[in-house]
Amino acid sequence: MREITIAEGRKIYFASDNHLGAPTRKESLPREKKFVAWLDKVKDDAEAIFLLGDLFDFWFEYRTVVPKGFTRTLGKLAEIRDAGIPVYYFVGNHDLWMNGYFEEELQIPVFHRPQQFNINSNLFFIGHGDGLGPGDKGYKRMKKLFTNRFAQWCFRWLHPDWGVRIAKYFSVKNRLISGEEDIKFLGEDKEWLVQYAKRKLEQQHFDYFVFGHRHLPLEIDLGKNTKYVNLGDWISYYTYAVFDGQSLKIEKFAP
Repeated sequence: MREITIAEGRKIYFASDNHLGAPTRKESLPREKKFVAWLDKVKDDAEAIFLLGDLFDFWFEYRTVVPKGFTRTLGKLAEIRDAGIPVYYFVGNHDLWMNGYFEEELQIPVFHRPQQFNINSNLFFIGHGDGLGPGDKGYKRMKKLFTNRFAQWCFRWLHPDWGVRIAKYFSVKNRLISGEEDIKFLGEDKEWLVQYAKRKLEQQHFDYFVFGHRHLPLEIDLGKNTKYVNLGDWISYYTYAVFDGQSLKIEKFAP
Protein backbone atom coordinates (compact mmCIF):
# COMPACT_ATOMS: atom_id res chain seq x y z
CA MET A 1 0.00 0.00 0.00
CA ARG A 2 1.30 3.43 -0.93
CA GLU A 3 1.19 6.21 1.66
CA ILE A 4 0.85 9.92 0.99
CA THR A 5 1.09 12.70 3.56
CA ILE A 6 -0.42 15.99 2.47
CA ALA A 7 1.67 19.02 3.35
CA GLU A 8 -0.07 22.04 4.83
CA GLY A 9 -1.98 24.01 2.22
CA ARG A 10 -1.79 21.29 -0.42
CA LYS A 11 -4.42 18.91 -1.85
CA ILE A 12 -4.96 15.68 -3.75
CA TYR A 13 -6.84 15.88 -7.05
CA PHE A 14 -8.75 13.18 -8.96
CA ALA A 15 -10.11 13.27 -12.53
CA SER A 16 -11.17 10.76 -15.18
CA ASP A 17 -12.92 10.08 -18.49
CA ASN A 18 -11.71 12.76 -20.87
CA HIS A 19 -11.94 10.57 -24.00
CA LEU A 20 -9.63 12.86 -25.90
CA GLY A 21 -9.84 12.32 -29.64
CA ALA A 22 -13.55 11.53 -29.67
CA PRO A 23 -15.60 11.89 -31.71
CA THR A 24 -12.84 13.60 -33.71
CA ARG A 25 -9.56 15.22 -32.72
CA LYS A 26 -10.87 18.63 -33.85
CA GLU A 27 -14.06 18.35 -31.79
CA SER A 28 -12.22 17.17 -28.69
CA LEU A 29 -9.61 19.94 -28.84
CA PRO A 30 -11.67 22.50 -26.84
CA ARG A 31 -12.16 19.87 -24.13
CA GLU A 32 -8.46 19.11 -24.12
CA LYS A 33 -7.59 22.78 -23.74
CA LYS A 34 -10.02 23.03 -20.83
CA PHE A 35 -8.45 20.02 -19.14
CA VAL A 36 -4.95 21.42 -19.62
CA ALA A 37 -6.13 24.70 -18.06
CA TRP A 38 -7.35 22.68 -15.07
CA LEU A 39 -4.00 20.90 -14.77
CA ASP A 40 -2.26 24.26 -14.94
CA LYS A 41 -4.44 25.55 -12.10
CA VAL A 42 -4.25 22.61 -9.70
CA LYS A 43 -0.48 22.15 -10.05
CA ASP A 44 -0.04 25.21 -7.83
CA ASP A 45 -1.22 23.36 -4.71
CA ALA A 46 -1.32 19.70 -5.76
CA GLU A 47 0.35 17.19 -3.48
CA ALA A 48 -0.51 14.55 -6.08
CA ILE A 49 -2.82 14.07 -9.06
CA PHE A 50 -4.75 10.88 -9.79
CA LEU A 51 -6.02 10.25 -13.33
CA LEU A 52 -8.51 7.39 -13.29
CA GLY A 53 -8.55 6.27 -16.89
CA ASP A 54 -9.99 6.92 -20.34
CA LEU A 55 -7.88 10.02 -20.74
CA PHE A 56 -7.85 9.03 -24.39
CA ASP A 57 -10.75 7.54 -26.31
CA PHE A 58 -8.27 5.08 -27.76
CA TRP A 59 -4.65 4.38 -26.87
CA PHE A 60 -2.46 1.51 -28.01
CA GLU A 61 1.30 1.29 -27.68
CA TYR A 62 3.18 -0.39 -30.48
CA ARG A 63 6.84 -1.10 -29.84
CA THR A 64 7.97 2.22 -31.32
CA VAL A 65 4.70 4.06 -32.02
CA VAL A 66 1.99 5.72 -29.94
CA PRO A 67 -1.18 7.43 -31.26
CA LYS A 68 -0.70 10.84 -32.82
CA GLY A 69 -1.88 13.97 -31.01
CA PHE A 70 -2.61 15.08 -27.43
CA THR A 71 0.59 17.14 -27.32
CA ARG A 72 -0.87 19.75 -24.96
CA THR A 73 -1.94 17.16 -22.40
CA LEU A 74 1.26 15.13 -22.53
CA GLY A 75 3.38 18.28 -22.37
CA LYS A 76 1.51 19.59 -19.33
CA LEU A 77 1.84 16.23 -17.56
CA ALA A 78 5.57 16.26 -18.29
CA GLU A 79 5.81 19.78 -16.83
CA ILE A 80 3.96 18.69 -13.69
CA ARG A 81 6.19 15.67 -13.21
CA ASP A 82 9.33 17.73 -13.82
CA ALA A 83 8.12 20.02 -11.03
CA GLY A 84 8.20 17.02 -8.69
CA ILE A 85 4.43 16.53 -8.34
CA PRO A 86 3.45 12.83 -8.33
CA VAL A 87 0.91 11.71 -10.94
CA TYR A 88 -0.76 8.30 -10.77
CA TYR A 89 -2.53 6.80 -13.77
CA PHE A 90 -5.16 4.04 -13.76
CA VAL A 91 -6.00 2.57 -17.15
CA GLY A 92 -9.62 2.56 -18.28
CA ASN A 93 -11.46 0.43 -20.78
CA HIS A 94 -10.47 2.73 -23.65
CA ASP A 95 -6.75 3.01 -22.87
CA LEU A 96 -5.93 -0.31 -21.22
CA TRP A 97 -3.20 -1.03 -23.80
CA MET A 98 -0.58 1.03 -21.99
CA ASN A 99 2.75 -0.72 -21.84
CA GLY A 100 5.56 1.49 -20.61
CA TYR A 101 5.30 4.81 -22.46
CA PHE A 102 3.94 6.82 -19.52
CA GLU A 103 6.45 5.25 -17.14
CA GLU A 104 9.47 5.78 -19.41
CA GLU A 105 8.61 9.14 -20.97
CA LEU A 106 6.71 10.87 -18.15
CA GLN A 107 7.76 8.91 -15.04
CA ILE A 108 4.08 8.32 -14.28
CA PRO A 109 3.25 4.93 -12.72
CA VAL A 110 0.43 3.12 -14.50
CA PHE A 111 -1.94 0.75 -12.70
CA HIS A 112 -4.01 -1.89 -14.46
CA ARG A 113 -5.97 -2.82 -11.33
CA PRO A 114 -7.52 -0.88 -8.43
CA GLN A 115 -5.09 0.12 -5.70
CA GLN A 116 -5.20 1.04 -2.04
CA PHE A 117 -3.66 4.31 -0.86
CA ASN A 118 -3.28 5.59 2.67
CA ILE A 119 -3.64 9.37 2.43
CA ASN A 120 -3.36 11.28 5.69
CA SER A 121 -4.49 8.15 7.55
CA ASN A 122 -7.55 7.80 5.30
CA LEU A 123 -7.79 4.55 3.41
CA PHE A 124 -8.68 5.01 -0.27
CA PHE A 125 -9.71 2.31 -2.76
CA ILE A 126 -9.03 3.76 -6.21
CA GLY A 127 -9.62 2.46 -9.74
CA HIS A 128 -11.25 3.18 -13.08
CA GLY A 129 -14.16 0.88 -12.24
CA ASP A 130 -14.75 -1.08 -15.44
CA GLY A 131 -15.59 -4.74 -15.00
CA LEU A 132 -16.14 -4.49 -11.25
CA GLY A 133 -19.25 -5.55 -9.40
CA PRO A 134 -22.08 -7.85 -10.48
CA GLY A 135 -23.49 -7.97 -14.02
CA ASP A 136 -21.95 -6.50 -17.19
CA LYS A 137 -20.92 -10.01 -18.23
CA GLY A 138 -20.66 -9.08 -21.91
CA TYR A 139 -18.06 -6.41 -21.22
CA LYS A 140 -16.16 -8.68 -18.84
CA ARG A 141 -15.82 -11.29 -21.60
CA MET A 142 -14.73 -8.59 -24.03
CA LYS A 143 -12.12 -7.31 -21.58
CA LYS A 144 -10.60 -10.76 -21.30
CA LEU A 145 -10.13 -10.69 -25.07
CA PHE A 146 -8.68 -7.17 -25.06
CA THR A 147 -6.18 -8.05 -22.34
CA ASN A 148 -5.18 -11.36 -23.90
CA ARG A 149 -1.50 -11.23 -24.87
CA PHE A 150 -2.01 -13.24 -28.04
CA ALA A 151 -4.85 -10.96 -29.18
CA GLN A 152 -2.65 -7.91 -28.54
CA TRP A 153 0.21 -9.53 -30.44
CA CYS A 154 -2.10 -10.09 -33.42
CA PHE A 155 -3.32 -6.49 -33.32
CA ARG A 156 0.27 -5.22 -33.37
CA TRP A 157 0.73 -6.81 -36.76
CA LEU A 158 -1.72 -4.28 -38.20
CA HIS A 159 -0.03 -1.16 -39.50
CA PRO A 160 -0.70 1.66 -36.98
CA ASP A 161 -2.52 3.71 -39.64
CA TRP A 162 -5.03 0.88 -40.00
CA GLY A 163 -5.06 -0.39 -36.42
CA VAL A 164 -5.72 2.99 -34.81
CA ARG A 165 -8.28 3.95 -37.45
CA ILE A 166 -10.27 0.73 -37.03
CA ALA A 167 -10.18 0.86 -33.23
CA LYS A 168 -11.28 4.50 -33.10
CA TYR A 169 -14.12 3.79 -35.51
CA PHE A 170 -15.58 1.06 -33.32
CA SER A 171 -14.97 3.04 -30.13
CA VAL A 172 -17.12 5.94 -31.33
CA LYS A 173 -19.64 3.83 -33.26
CA ASN A 174 -20.53 1.75 -30.23
CA ARG A 175 -21.30 4.83 -28.12
CA LEU A 176 -18.69 3.85 -25.55
CA ILE A 177 -18.02 7.49 -24.73
CA SER A 178 -21.21 8.35 -22.89
CA GLY A 179 -24.56 6.78 -23.72
CA GLU A 180 -28.01 7.59 -22.38
CA GLU A 181 -27.54 5.06 -19.57
CA ASP A 182 -24.54 7.04 -18.28
CA ILE A 183 -26.49 10.18 -17.40
CA LYS A 184 -29.07 8.63 -15.12
CA PHE A 185 -28.60 7.52 -11.53
CA LEU A 186 -29.93 3.97 -11.33
CA GLY A 187 -30.28 3.78 -7.55
CA GLU A 188 -27.87 2.20 -5.10
CA ASP A 189 -29.26 -1.29 -5.64
CA LYS A 190 -28.59 -1.11 -9.40
CA GLU A 191 -25.31 0.80 -9.44
CA TRP A 192 -22.73 -1.96 -9.93
CA LEU A 193 -19.83 -0.03 -8.47
CA VAL A 194 -21.82 0.87 -5.37
CA GLN A 195 -22.63 -2.81 -4.90
CA TYR A 196 -18.97 -3.66 -5.40
CA ALA A 197 -17.93 -1.12 -2.76
CA LYS A 198 -20.45 -2.49 -0.27
CA ARG A 199 -19.10 -6.00 -0.76
CA LYS A 200 -15.54 -4.79 -0.24
CA LEU A 201 -16.61 -3.20 3.02
CA GLU A 202 -17.66 -6.62 4.29
CA GLN A 203 -14.01 -7.63 4.12
CA GLN A 204 -12.19 -4.42 5.03
CA HIS A 205 -12.97 -0.85 6.01
CA PHE A 206 -12.23 1.96 3.57
CA ASP A 207 -12.86 5.64 4.09
CA TYR A 208 -13.29 6.39 0.39
CA PHE A 209 -14.00 4.53 -2.83
CA VAL A 210 -13.04 6.64 -5.86
CA PHE A 211 -13.92 5.52 -9.39
CA GLY A 212 -14.35 6.84 -12.90
CA HIS A 213 -16.00 4.96 -15.79
CA ARG A 214 -19.56 5.87 -14.82
CA HIS A 215 -19.47 9.36 -16.43
CA LEU A 216 -21.84 10.61 -13.74
CA PRO A 217 -20.62 12.64 -10.73
CA LEU A 218 -21.82 10.84 -7.62
CA GLU A 219 -21.24 11.14 -3.88
CA ILE A 220 -22.90 8.40 -1.83
CA ASP A 221 -22.67 7.81 1.90
CA LEU A 222 -22.19 4.07 2.44
CA GLY A 223 -22.38 4.34 6.22
CA LYS A 224 -19.70 3.67 8.84
CA ASN A 225 -17.80 6.81 7.74
CA THR A 226 -17.35 5.54 4.17
CA LYS A 227 -18.06 7.55 1.05
CA TYR A 228 -18.37 6.38 -2.55
CA VAL A 229 -17.33 8.96 -5.17
CA ASN A 230 -17.61 8.78 -8.93
CA LEU A 231 -15.75 11.53 -10.71
CA GLY A 232 -18.07 12.26 -13.63
CA ASP A 233 -16.33 13.18 -16.89
CA TRP A 234 -14.78 15.88 -19.05
CA ILE A 235 -17.38 15.56 -21.78
CA SER A 236 -20.56 16.82 -20.15
CA TYR A 237 -19.70 17.71 -16.55
CA TYR A 238 -16.05 18.81 -16.28
CA THR A 239 -15.99 17.57 -12.70
CA TYR A 240 -13.19 16.36 -10.47
CA ALA A 241 -12.66 15.48 -6.81
CA VAL A 242 -10.40 17.19 -4.32
CA PHE A 243 -9.16 15.90 -0.96
CA ASP A 244 -7.73 18.43 1.49
CA GLY A 245 -6.69 15.90 4.10
CA GLN A 246 -10.00 16.09 5.92
CA SER A 247 -12.77 15.51 3.37
CA LEU A 248 -13.27 14.52 -0.26
CA LYS A 249 -15.71 16.43 -2.43
CA ILE A 250 -16.62 16.85 -6.09
CA GLU A 251 -16.11 20.22 -7.73
CA LYS A 252 -16.79 21.55 -11.22
CA PHE A 253 -14.12 23.31 -13.24
CA ALA A 254 -15.23 26.69 -14.57
CA PRO A 255 -12.21 28.54 -15.96
